Amino acid sequence: MEALLLLIALTAIIGVLAVPAMRRRQLRRDAAHGTAQLSDPSSGYGFVPADQLDVRLPGPDRELVEALEETQRTQEWEPVARLLAFTGDEYELRWQRVQSLAGAAAMELARAREADEVAGTAGKAGKEGAAAADGPSDAVSFAKGPRRQDARWLREWRSQRPGDAGGAQVYAQFLVWQALADPASSDFRIILEEARNVAQDAAKLAAEDPTPYLVELMIARHLSYREADFESLWSTVRRLAPHHMGAHLAALPYWSEKGSGSKEKADAFARAAAGKAAEGTLLAALPLFAAYTHLPEVNLVRGLYQSAEIRDAIEAAEFAVDQVDEDHPVRPHVLHLLIWFLVRAERYGEAMEALAVVDGHVGAVPWVDEGDPGQAYAAYRALAIAGWESTGGAKAPR
Repeated sequence: MEALLLLIALTAIIGVLAVPAMRRRQLRRDAAHGTAQLSDPSSGYGFVPADQLDVRLPGPDRELVEALEETQRTQEWEPVARLLAFTGDEYELRWQRVQSLAGAAAMELARAREADEVAGTAGKAGKEGAAAADGPSDAVSFAKGPRRQDARWLREWRSQRPGDAGGAQVYAQFLVWQALADPASSDFRIILEEARNVAQDAAKLAAEDPTPYLVELMIARHLSYREADFESLWSTVRRLAPHHMGAHLAALPYWSEKGSGSKEKADAFARAAAGKAAEGTLLAALPLFAAYTHLPEVNLVRGLYQSAEIRDAIEAAEFAVDQVDEDHPVRPHVLHLLIWFLVRAERYGEAMEALAVVDGHVGAVPWVDEGDPGQAYAAYRALAIAGWESTGGAKAPR
């Protein structure tokens, strides 16, 4: 489950893998040569070719991508600050964007440090050779080029606008990603405690915004909060955003057997939330995430995915996605997990319906857990198509 939270952040930062214009050109080329369906049978259904799937996000967020690309290109923080300011109190969307921006900064800094290490090793020998040949040089280059991408935009945002709640939220989540990148580090706990301090500062800057508390929900699991302390934190989140699906996804790992709880506690948490779910929310889908979190590594139970527990979780999740707004920020996450379960349950018609909604973007659990999100998604998509056709579903025109 925590992979979901990591993925929301990290998949937005890989870069543009396939823009729409490139996609249209490729499809035209495939059509012209009559090879599209031979190379990828799913293209006959209007699905995106496997090599053009976008792994950055579970669904499109053009505003986020554009703001982030501008910020990373110029190293100026204003575009992403404006993005969060305009996001306002759309707290589900704000939570996802904060995680994505923080993940972008974390990856950007990691890449810059890696490049420095490589350049330092190679440059040391080169400089020593040049100095021996030409002597010392004090030359200064005034050449202008792209600004070095090292996440300075986040540091400057935080230092220049300490009263900006958005900057504080992103920085707190950035520290969490920094800590989780190396959980064996001796600084792991220190960094998480600093993240908690920044999150608490962010909470003071925007009293009604639940986002900083969601950051602390992640911290709570890794700092092993006592149940009483976690419950106190959770009560604050519930007061501010009782139906926030992202908040429940952030809290679920604490109650799991990989956190401070057990399968029974995680299931109870998910069922309680689903039972209290208001119309227009996704909370009814939470038991499906709890089921995924505790699936056995080796399935020894015949018909596990046709069992009553899984069947009920699938149907509750389908109900949830059907009765929320189509543009709900977390809806694609639920649909992606549904595809995985529906294919395994051999409910191919329903899987095809879900594929038609989310196809093209694959930045979601469970695909990230398979190593290569695009290939994992494409494999399940192919299984859904084969199952659909083998059970009498109409084939794509050849």
